[in-house]
Amino acid sequence: AEPIRVLQVFPPKVENLAVFGVKHHRILCHIEQWDSEDPVPRSELLKKVAGIQGLYCLLTEKIDAEVLDAAGPSLKVVSTMSVGYDHISLQELKKRGIRLGYTPDVLTEAVAELTVALLLATSRRLLEAAEKAKTGGWGTWKPLWMCGHGLTDSTVGILGLGRIGVAVATRLKPFGVKRFLYTDMSARPEVATSIPADFVTMDELARLSDFIVVCCALTPETQGICSKSLFSQMKDTAIFVNTSRGGVVNQDDLYQALVNGQIAAAGLDVTEPEPLPIDHPLFKLKNCGECVLKAAPQRDVLCVCSAICPCCLHVLLLQASRGLTFLRIQQDLTKTSS
Repeated sequence: AEPIRVLQVFPPKVENLAVFGVKHHRILCHIEQWDSEDPVPRSELLKKVAGIQGLYCLLTEKIDAEVLDAAGPSLKVVSTMSVGYDHISLQELKKRGIRLGYTPDVLTEAVAELTVALLLATSRRLLEAAEKAKTGGWGTWKPLWMCGHGLTDSTVGILGLGRIGVAVATRLKPFGVKRFLYTDMSARPEVATSIPADFVTMDELARLSDFIVVCCALTPETQGICSKSLFSQMKDTAIFVNTSRGGVVNQDDLYQALVNGQIAAAGLDVTEPEPLPIDHPLFKLKNCGECVLKAAPQRDVLCVCSAICPCCLHVLLLQASRGLTFLRIQQDLTKTSS
């Protein structure tokens, strides 16, 4: 049988793909890589996918009917190095019988830590204070200068109590948060009890929370869910933090809420588009901070993550050889078996 062709659209390069348990140690997989830190151009992607059996992509690649048609019937697996997969058309994959691989949970800790860092930086005005210190705005001591908002005895509302939402709440508990609230598609008592957190409506979350943290997935139901109707009900001292997807927030409504003092401040790890143009109105606001360093795992976790998705190619390799029992991927910084 011919070796399987896999297209990987980003570094790090997989140096060795050794397959054990196969008669005569046949080479089962050839990996072609887009060897650049920049996203692969759409035209190049459409050209490279022709005839491949596996595609390993990032959030920057929109995998839709056009890409799948260009790949042809040989494509059996699409795998993405991400927790989210809203950049991939699940309907088109299902229509063609193509398997999807992704990396759930590998970023849970990193995103939760970044969320807490962004919340603290926003509520305590750290970026604003640092800018004042750099530009000569730090003058004599004033009792109320740069006062922020504290977590002690506060109410934290979480939009989307999944893995990341729970991890954020766990990290915020030692700060003395008085009450956790959450809203979701439905109540999740099995995970909420451990925090504990109370299930409320979206309107109640807006009215009662001192901090609102958005951790939900981007779906048709959550697209633009954080809009004027939410911001208008929030406390004027409330802090809004989004580390999920930019598409869940109506940025024009958020801008107006910040300018008009409907809410105190916002911390954003995600925007629409990404990156924001440098002349975007949100960048001109003192009470809105965008975290340029996006959430990413530790270096060792990143290496494991890079190995997980190719392991989804078990589906292809098993089809190619019934004798396959073990796959090992070796890279410069890690050795991972599956």
